[in-house]
Amino acid sequence: MRHTLPIAPQFYVTAPQPCPYLPGRMERKLFTALQGEGAKRLNDGLSKQGFRRSQNVLYRPSCAECTACLSARIRVADFVPSRSQRRALRRNHLLKREATSPWATEDQYGLFRRYLDSRHADGGMADMDIFEFAAMIEETPVKSRVVEYSAPGARPDHKRELTAVCLTDVLDDGLSMVYSFYDPERAGDSLGTYIILDHIALARSAGLPYVYLGYWVPGSRKMGYKSAFGALEIYKNGQWQAIGDPAEHSGETHPLSVDPIAEQVARITLPEIRPVGPVAPRGDDGPLGTGAAGSRPA
Repeated sequence: MRHTLPIAPQFYVTAPQPCPYLPGRMERKLFTALQGEGAKRLNDGLSKQGFRRSQNVLYRPSCAECTACLSARIRVADFVPSRSQRRALRRNHLLKREATSPWATEDQYGLFRRYLDSRHADGGMADMDIFEFAAMIEETPVKSRVVEYSAPGARPDHKRELTAVCLTDVLDDGLSMVYSFYDPERAGDSLGTYIILDHIALARSAGLPYVYLGYWVPGSRKMGYKSAFGALEIYKNGQWQAIGDPAEHSGETHPLSVDPIAEQVARITLPEIRPVGPVAPRGDDGPLGTGAAGSRPA
């Protein structure tokens, strides 16, 4: 008997584990597999409903006693940098950006390790080896890019130094910043802020209306920086809305704010998933385009 995968995505829930953002709380995720010919449409559709991609999985927090994690995105057309953000742009004006195919390199992993050891030594990714790092970068069934930022080097050969990296998905309505990291010795240069600002510029040049930042968590110092960006929206109560006063969202940590899993799944709008025919090769389609096809560098 031949077995085939179901056309409609199947949703599952992870076992509870300690929350990395709010002390004393437990986190749980609702997730589904991202695979097959409908992967792009599913990623586009669920990203608009607060989901995020991790390799070949789409997930959204679905904690039993908390709804504090709110997906955040920036409206590109309405964004105006603040004074401090303009300073970050000036401090990093010598950085050179290069968007490449999602291949992992030893230089990326070295920078990633220095970043984790300095800023997230006790986090869930602290023990990630080079093979797991490569999987994080390369295992993507959708259109993804590795955006690298390099600085002028002080070496005699004038080789530029890798300074920051962002794994980015290209959605039909924006850029989704999956994961970014940077040189911890340059923390004073506001590199994290600069990467977001540059993605806003990338999205604007590509005619994309949004930059997706991941989750903003009221009450979490780790995620507080996201609320400093203007034109920020959060996905709350099934719709995108302006963040307004961040303090007004503190009630999302109350256990009575949580809906049952079955109701959460029932409200998810799924895109039409149907087989598609072969697609003709395309050339470069802008700063995040693929360009000509090529083999993986040795």
